[in-house]
Formats: sequence, C-alpha cells, structure tokens
Amino acid sequence: MMATTPPERIEAKPLRHPGRWILAAIIIALAVWFIIGAARNDAYGWDTYFRYLFDTRIAIAALHTLAITILAMLFGVVGGVLLAVMRMSPNPVFKTVAWVFLWIFRGTPVYVQLIFWGLIGSIYDTFNLGVAEIPLEPFTSSAFLLAVVGLALNEAAYMAEIVRSGVSSVPEGQIEASKALGMSWSQTMKRTVLPQAMRIIIPPTGNEFISLLKTSSLVVAVPYSLELYGRSMDIAAALFEPVPMLLVAATWYLAITSILMVGQHYLEKYFDRGATRQLTTRQLAALADAEGTIPANVQLVDAPEPKGR
Repeated sequence: MMATTPPERIEAKPLRHPGRWILAAIIIALAVWFIIGAARNDAYGWDTYFRYLFDTRIAIAALHTLAITILAMLFGVVGGVLLAVMRMSPNPVFKTVAWVFLWIFRGTPVYVQLIFWGLIGSIYDTFNLGVAEIPLEPFTSSAFLLAVVGLALNEAAYMAEIVRSGVSSVPEGQIEASKALGMSWSQTMKRTVLPQAMRIIIPPTGNEFISLLKTSSLVVAVPYSLELYGRSMDIAAALFEPVPMLLVAATWYLAITSILMVGQHYLEKYFDRGATRQLTTRQLAALADAEGTIPANVQLVDAPEPKGR
C-alpha cells in the first residue's frame, strides 16, 4: 500500500472589513473636530468652568446629593422588599395594596411626585389619630426630608419588582428541598433563596442606584436647592453664565457615577462566585461571537460524541 500524505493544515484568514475602519476613522475625526471646536468656543466659558470645578460650595453640594441618594436608596430597598413580600403574599388585601402602590408611583412622573411632596404642607398640617393630633410641621418644613421621602417612595416601587423577580427566579424545588432538610423560613431565605436571588437582584439594583443619583437633580421641584444641580444653577444665576456651571455639575455627576460603576462591577463579581456555565467548544465560540468576549464564569467541557443512527 502506498503511504498517504496527511493533508496540509488550513490557515484560516479573517475576513477584512474596510468599511469598519473607514467608519471608525470618520467617527474619530468628528470627535477630534468637536473637541477642538469646543476648546476654542468662548461660549463654553472654560475659565469659569475651571474656576468653579473644585469650588467648596460645589463639593459640599455633591455631598448633599450623595446623602439624598444613599438615604433614598436605603429606604427604597426596605420599602421594595416589603412591597415584594406583599405582592407574593396569598392575602388578597396585601396584594391589592401593593399593586395600587406600584401602579401610582410607577405610572406618574417623579417630578410631579416631588412637586406634590413640596406642597404637602399646604394640604396636611396635622395627623389626627382621633384621640390626639400630631403636628406635621417639623416634617413638612424640611425640604431635605421631603426630597428623601419623595425619591424613596418612587424608588420602592421599582425595587419591589426587582426583588420579586430575583426571588421568583429561584426554582421552587430548591425551596421545598430546604424545607425537607428541616430549615426554617428564615434559614431557607438566608441559605438557599437569597444567595441565588442576589445574582439577579444586584445588577439592576446597581443601575437603579446610579439612576437615582442623577434623578436627585429633580429635587429642585420640592424645592431643595442645596444639592449639586440646584447649587450650580444658583451660582450660574449670579454669574449669568449657565453653560459652564452646567458643565461643572455634569463633570461631578460623571465622576461620581464612574466610581459607582466600578463598585457595581466588583459587587456583581463577588455575587457571581461559584456560578459557572459548562459549554462545549462550539457553544463557547458562538457565545464569544455574540458577546464579543469570553465570559469569566464559563467552563469548557468536551462535546458528547454523536450517536450513530
């Protein structure tokens, strides 16, 4: 028999996409053109921008913005958990109350809600318990508290659906297995449900927190003007230069949200521990092609041999 020579190795060459490079060059040229034009445009008021970028009043206003955001998010998460439990409760009264709350606060603009909270003092001055009256003036006279409550109630409506989706994603069989092992309801939630639900809850919660930080600029409707946007607009009104002060506020918002995005990334990575996906080589290639990169929680396994017919 004649010896057969093995076939030569096929060298695969990637397809060339000149159109992509041309489009990328055009985008870069437009970006450079815009940056140079903006740098030379006196209407941006760059001198005022750099003079007030690290102004003490702006820095303190940024702290006020963070305080409003953190407090509103904490109360929003607590309220969201309570509403999620009520939505999943078999009690029809609890389910109806939670549904009406979500319907109102998700169906109306947050700006309108904040205006309402700013006017709450003209609607209610006392809280009548029948046997005693509680004055509401200490609460209604604080624009800071009204801003926090207004944002927190709106956020609770969205967090309720996030928490409910996360808990519902855990298979019912695992909950039943935990009960069969003798776990109490709290142990089941702590050891079985929440560790798995957090992988679903954390990413949208991080997005909601970042979104709430930017939404806090609407508290001027209460009115509360000591936060970042309101303070920068007060300075702009005194200087008659709104554009550079808007850029100052935007820069601070961008810096804070960038830090929060980094924190969200590591928080998601922490809760993704132990979550792996076993994929074959062909599945991994399809996933990498779809996502543009190979996910970190993927484990490569051998593909099963096809069975003969």
